[in-house]
Amino acid sequence: MHIDYGPGYRIYYKDTFTAIEIKPIWRYFFYMKILSGIAAVPGIAIGKAFLYSEDLETPRYIIPQEQSTEEMKRFIRAVEEVSAELRILREKAKTREQDGIFAAHQLMVEDQDFHYKVKARFETNYENIEWVVSEVARELSRKLIESPNEYLRERTADVVDVSRRIIRNLLGIKRFSLADLQEEVILVARDLLPSEVLAFNKDKVKALLLDAGSRTNHAAILLRSFGIPGVFGLSSVTREITNGSLIIVDGGTGQVFIEPDNETTRRYKEQLANQEQSAVNLSVLKDFPAATTDSRRVSLVANIELPEEAEEIARYGAEGIGLYRSEFLFLQNGRNSEEEQLEAYSRVVKAMNGKPVTIRTVDLGGEKALPAIANENEKNPLMGWRAIRFSLSLPDLFKTQLRAILRASIHGKVQIMFPMISNIEELEQALFLLEEARMECRKKNQGFADDIKIGTMIEIPSAVMTADILAKKSDFFSIGTNDLIQYTLAVDQENERVRHLAKGTQIAVLRLIKQTIDAAHAAGIHAAMCGEMAGDPAAAALLLGLGLDEFSMNASAIPQVKHIIRNVSIESCKALAESALTSTSHKQVQELIRDWYSKHLPSLTLASDMILETQAQT
Repeated sequence: MHIDYGPGYRIYYKDTFTAIEIKPIWRYFFYMKILSGIAAVPGIAIGKAFLYSEDLETPRYIIPQEQSTEEMKRFIRAVEEVSAELRILREKAKTREQDGIFAAHQLMVEDQDFHYKVKARFETNYENIEWVVSEVARELSRKLIESPNEYLRERTADVVDVSRRIIRNLLGIKRFSLADLQEEVILVARDLLPSEVLAFNKDKVKALLLDAGSRTNHAAILLRSFGIPGVFGLSSVTREITNGSLIIVDGGTGQVFIEPDNETTRRYKEQLANQEQSAVNLSVLKDFPAATTDSRRVSLVANIELPEEAEEIARYGAEGIGLYRSEFLFLQNGRNSEEEQLEAYSRVVKAMNGKPVTIRTVDLGGEKALPAIANENEKNPLMGWRAIRFSLSLPDLFKTQLRAILRASIHGKVQIMFPMISNIEELEQALFLLEEARMECRKKNQGFADDIKIGTMIEIPSAVMTADILAKKSDFFSIGTNDLIQYTLAVDQENERVRHLAKGTQIAVLRLIKQTIDAAHAAGIHAAMCGEMAGDPAAAALLLGLGLDEFSMNASAIPQVKHIIRNVSIESCKALAESALTSTSHKQVQELIRDWYSKHLPSLTLASDMILETQAQT
């Protein structure tokens, strides 16, 4: 018996032409499949899969020595033509970051050391130049991927991109262009090179799924700037999905549903419709304050990673920027000079027109290391040399960033926030270096604002335990729930075996959040939250009840969170929080939240239910 997989199954019996066709209803007899990966770019998409694979088969043969000169000329011509292609791509780039990616590729193509390696290898074995280029690229990639430095590991994609371009040129191959997509699709691939992401048809790609990748690689950075949902690090998505499969992508939770069942499809269609309706209502809702029915006012601000995002968040009603992740300036192209940082920070501050901009000092180190700085292979980088520990151990680099932030403050309202503070000594040392940076600016007659507020990120249990002490030297707290959950519950959120345990509704986490907020208020400072939990509509009422003053989130989440806040009373939220804090399990808390929403906002369908998500069934 032979099974032909098509729109329906056709089962052919051996030695006959008899066929029984099972119509597409066949899929209802099979379980949907759920994959979990890295939530690279938030958003929901529903559509058919388009499997994109580019297997470049490179021939291998010996070149007669009398033809060696001509063979090397072929290489030089290919390099010149690829360099010209990259110049065109740079002209098409819409942002400084995109231009930087292709500028780096162009430097790699024209790099004389690369040319020397190709020439030396060719003159050793006299093999065809396409094969030589592939072997040199393979060796470079191997060295990069074995590096303990994450920045260098992620440059492997750049080496592959450049070498493929040269080899395609040498072989005279014209590949299928993702710019030619004619239908809306969920794009599925092992990995995508930066040039492929930049080139694909943005109107036709509804989401991107990758076997490889991380939240900080170039593909994620580009995708985020396009506002297209993405889930990376899925390992086997290209083997699990076939062309035309119905796919649901949840870029907020990192879940992918293959051939979803009716209930899952209905639920996500409702969420998608709510998101689209929220977008329609933006122009109306964005101008209203985030205030409860009994006049409790809170602030809704945005998290950003790239400078150009600052120019977009106003349309969502963001009252400022609660978290500007400055490390992306360092990781993308190593742009860490004072003037380059000043330009980026100033652009963001000017775009906000007087609204507050909270710049977090770099959360580098561990797996996010600068290429120019030696980094040993740490066994547990999340608890190692990172964030404020990294900055304090490199005071010159730290003060360069602080001076750039200070100088940018003349253009608007700037706040500085220190990440991963675990004790008062670290905070005092950071404040000391900040004062030195001020003195250095004064010596150079470089102006800066005198009223810059200083914030402490609360993302380690020890910081919560000493929050009353930290508050004495802080102007505000910002709770980073991503790390606080991970450190409190001992859960690596990128480990799919334990990821499901990372719940903000765990009693321990809720008590730490409440303790932090109470310590801030006792000291007369405000408490913000900039972790993913702040942007989860299902958590909004609970956080209001716990006393949170400021919610900082992905800008697209602001409308629905604001809608919830404007339709509830603070008294009812406090009652919910009190019940949650006296519960004995996170399941009880989840039930409380569900019941509360059913009673107080019965017509609301949550566009995100991160805090309430059920166990995935595979």
